[in-house]
Amino acid sequence: MSFLKTIASYRFSRYYKLGFLVSDIVLLNVAIVLSFLFRYGNLHMIHLKGVRTVCVLSNILWIFLLLYKDSFRIIRIERIETILIRTIQLILVHIGIISVFILVLDYDEISRLRLIYFYGTFFVFLVFFRIMFMKVLKYIRTQGYNYRKVVIVGANETGERMNKILSKDLTYGYRVMGFFDDNADKKTILSAPFLGRFSEIENYLIAEKVDEIYIALHISKIGIINALTTICERYMVRIKFLPDFEQYTHSHKVEISFYGNVPVLMLRKEPLEITINRVIKKLFDFCFSLFIIVFIFPWLFPILILLIKGASPGPVFFVQERSGRDNLPFRCYKFRTMRVESGAEKDQVTQNDTRVTRVGSFLRRTSMDELPQFFNVLLGNMSVVGPRPHMLLHTNQYSELINNYMVRHYAKPGITGWAQVNGLRGEIKKYVDVKDRVDHDIWYIENWSLMLDIKIIWKTIFDVLKKDENVY
Repeated sequence: MSFLKTIASYRFSRYYKLGFLVSDIVLLNVAIVLSFLFRYGNLHMIHLKGVRTVCVLSNILWIFLLLYKDSFRIIRIERIETILIRTIQLILVHIGIISVFILVLDYDEISRLRLIYFYGTFFVFLVFFRIMFMKVLKYIRTQGYNYRKVVIVGANETGERMNKILSKDLTYGYRVMGFFDDNADKKTILSAPFLGRFSEIENYLIAEKVDEIYIALHISKIGIINALTTICERYMVRIKFLPDFEQYTHSHKVEISFYGNVPVLMLRKEPLEITINRVIKKLFDFCFSLFIIVFIFPWLFPILILLIKGASPGPVFFVQERSGRDNLPFRCYKFRTMRVESGAEKDQVTQNDTRVTRVGSFLRRTSMDELPQFFNVLLGNMSVVGPRPHMLLHTNQYSELINNYMVRHYAKPGITGWAQVNGLRGEIKKYVDVKDRVDHDIWYIENWSLMLDIKIIWKTIFDVLKKDENVY
């Protein structure tokens, strides 16, 4: 028996949490010692009362954070990047709490530079250890060891989706043996063997020593599900259920929350429903729009105002009611780009539209007609990034055509958006134009992050510098 096979035969997963905890504490204390050597060249200062107190607190706090935040949660299909992000978050929380502790107790003997050495060294140790652990584990699995035998009950679309996830990467450590079902879905192309009927499952579990069973059956087959649960518990096979969300929604991307012990299924994930995310977006909107207003508007606005007034008589700004968050109307500000008598309240701008002034055409191509909307952002009825606000008339029309159109109003409308930076700008000529924009807006709502907002802003600036044939 090879060394790898011997190692893989032990169930280390039962003890890896304790192993991680011990190794982290060892690494933390080694980092403390090294930080003194880097800073002072000796360990004399480590015996000071304040220093010893902070060292002890650092150990206790790290243990608490690891247990409280479930940092040891490493599922087989989890990526290294996810584990590292979780580790970085813990480090930042640790730094914050220790810093507050030092400031409150006024420990002057604590060297700030030594703390920088400590956290830098500790972070490098943690990253190296976690990466090496995952690399070794993945190598063992690619050699055919430390894998789990899996059977999927339900030869249907749901079962096949699970099969593809588990079989995507050999390093996940799963080996899908195949499917069992009495009535396989003929429309679904299975990428694993069909093993037989429900009545054959028990003998197969005994013969092949299966580790896990995934149940992908409709809830109407509750009798079979209960029987399989009994069989699995008899032979110590772990059983996992794939909820049949299709009976509620055709969406494959849903969110599950627990209200107490009651699981609640939601149609989609909405990051901006989390308070801290809303605060982050609000702060970013305020700071970004304030920067534009303070540093760009004072010199750019006078020039644009003179150009607009010179192009045609009428007001500088065009004010129109648009659909906002929760479909509440708000007054949206823009630079006027058309003649006053043009009827812009209800008609879209078309190619070679005679209503648009020469200056207005330039403003529309460069998106500078949208600049006054930064005041809308400060007023709180718009965001820098979000679904573009539509006219009230168009909202009523499009909501009749597209079932999920109103979902885009879950978020504040934006000066720019995910649809716009993906080329979906300008005149709406046919149904698919609206549908594509709505799909992109909903994707943004479901996948919001601060980095996504920054990416969209950057792409918007880049797009302004090149000509877009859809904008006129």
